[in-house]
Amino acid sequence: MSAKPENEQSQTNRYKFLLALSALGVVYGDIGTSPLYALKEAFHHGHNIGLSENNVYGILSLIFWSLIIVISIKYLRYVLKADNKGEGGILALTALVTPRSDKHLSKRRNLIRLGLFGTALLYGDGMITPSISVLSAVEGLELITPVFSPYIIPITCLILVGLFSVQKYGTELVGKIFGPLTLFWFLTLGALGIYNIIKVPMVLVSMNPWYAYQFFAINTWDGFFVLGSVFLVVTGGEALYSDLGHFGRQPIQRAWFFVVLPCLILNYFGQGALITHNPLAAKNPFFLMAPPWMLTPLVILATLSTVIASQALITGVFSITMQAVQLGYIPRVLIEHTSAKEFGQIYVKSMNRILMIACILLVIFFKTSSNLAAAYGIAVTTTMGVTTILFYLVARQKWRWSKFKAGTICGFFLIVDLSFWGANLVKVLDGGWVPLAVGVLIFVMMTTWKKGRKLLGQRIRDEVIPLSLFLDKIDREKPFRNPGIAIYMASGLKDTPYALIQSYEHYKSIHQRLIFLSVVTEEIPQVPQSRRVEVNDIGHGCYTVFIHYGYMERPNIPKELDQLMIGDILLNPNEATYFIGKEKLFATDKPGMALWREKLFAFQTANAQDATTFFQLPRKRVMEIGVQVEL
Repeated sequence: MSAKPENEQSQTNRYKFLLALSALGVVYGDIGTSPLYALKEAFHHGHNIGLSENNVYGILSLIFWSLIIVISIKYLRYVLKADNKGEGGILALTALVTPRSDKHLSKRRNLIRLGLFGTALLYGDGMITPSISVLSAVEGLELITPVFSPYIIPITCLILVGLFSVQKYGTELVGKIFGPLTLFWFLTLGALGIYNIIKVPMVLVSMNPWYAYQFFAINTWDGFFVLGSVFLVVTGGEALYSDLGHFGRQPIQRAWFFVVLPCLILNYFGQGALITHNPLAAKNPFFLMAPPWMLTPLVILATLSTVIASQALITGVFSITMQAVQLGYIPRVLIEHTSAKEFGQIYVKSMNRILMIACILLVIFFKTSSNLAAAYGIAVTTTMGVTTILFYLVARQKWRWSKFKAGTICGFFLIVDLSFWGANLVKVLDGGWVPLAVGVLIFVMMTTWKKGRKLLGQRIRDEVIPLSLFLDKIDREKPFRNPGIAIYMASGLKDTPYALIQSYEHYKSIHQRLIFLSVVTEEIPQVPQSRRVEVNDIGHGCYTVFIHYGYMERPNIPKELDQLMIGDILLNPNEATYFIGKEKLFATDKPGMALWREKLFAFQTANAQDATTFFQLPRKRVMEIGVQVEL
């Protein structure tokens, strides 16, 4: 009798192990490839930091405590607990703390803007991460032979094309392929670290925070600005939070504490031991820490690992894109679910293409990983600071922490965030403006889309009549009722859908049964099936249907309508006719938005995915009725 439960437990444990292994490949690739360039950039000639033993120990101490404080404590101990029904990321955090009541409308808007800006900056970071990771690994070919030097950029671009080409197969498959390879990568990092630490075991004293303090005391402002390079060791923290919905908290935590953290610490300390023993190795300590016979296979392994490293930000961008679409901040895009078990595993084709093009352009423009490192950090440090502020509100509002507890913990995290942010400010003129510009552009597009949709609704409402008056009208006029069911899609059901007004005005007839259907996106990741569909009989053969989705769910209208009881019949969604309004927009000088934003909104609307595809409607049963609207 006990064999079955034991077998089920074995399968559960195996699934948890595979999930943690997949998380290793997808979530920790970014942090896992930071050893390729982080310590090298800390001793970059622009920082004016000498290669003394005290400086090496000081920077190692900063790296060690950054990994402990930012990743181990802030994100894995606290922030990952602030999930919205299992989903993470800054938009999910924003939804958790946004007040619902109208009396807090001003506070609500400010929090949403703050969360949106942090989200927009993640897109900028998502473009740099694959570029710097892959380029830094391919640069290792130059250490094998200078013959490769002219081909570094073309090889990097080809690898990036290949990386983005496999995204369509889904996080689950990608994770299964990348997971074992990433595990081997981390074990290699640890082994290389041990190989060099044995030569200079005294390097382990860098765990003492005194060396970090001494480093600042000796180097003053030069030491402070080195934090901009030290920050490179924790840049994957925000992507880690965004990927929470792909794997869950426990697999991510297990992978970090059992594999990632110890291997990273060993490798950084091994690089420090090498520089202490041979200061000239500071030009590329990661590759030079390996014995000569291992250089070629290490470059190949590093290249493969940096391809994997890019996965964390790519999947994080997919997640926040889906959330933004469902919450109404960006136009509809095609979102494909790639796993039957893990709902958060998705693929967004249009965003995948944009990221690929952006990464290739960055590689061509910046040319070296050092140049890219100069542009890297300012966007993600800003996002991390926003996350800390929003987390404080979650701790106070949702978890009922006292002001002292929340203020002490979050205040400490904010001091760390602001220190990294201040050190990265000097990068703005050296290329840091690129992710900032991308973030500002996306923030403008998000807010324009949201406000534009609201303005469009107002303009259309000016041309329609309340639904109750239309029902009175057909009661008086008693028009001919065509056999069958007509479904009119509408964002709200107080007013008569414009498509119905237009069709009635032309044909002077309506269907025997009218369904006014509205899709409602709630600020939770998933809506229980028991609350999915709400049907109301409003008389005259008319019904309102509300279909509720969470912001991490892709609508499928026919699926929800199948076998739905409407009056005395069971609905067959493939036999009904769907009416959709198709707006053509014109920018005007009417009050509402600036003319340039109205033009931007009109462009976004014209290029948005059509409602038929987004709601997965049967194309042969859809009728689009055009309407021209002056904004």
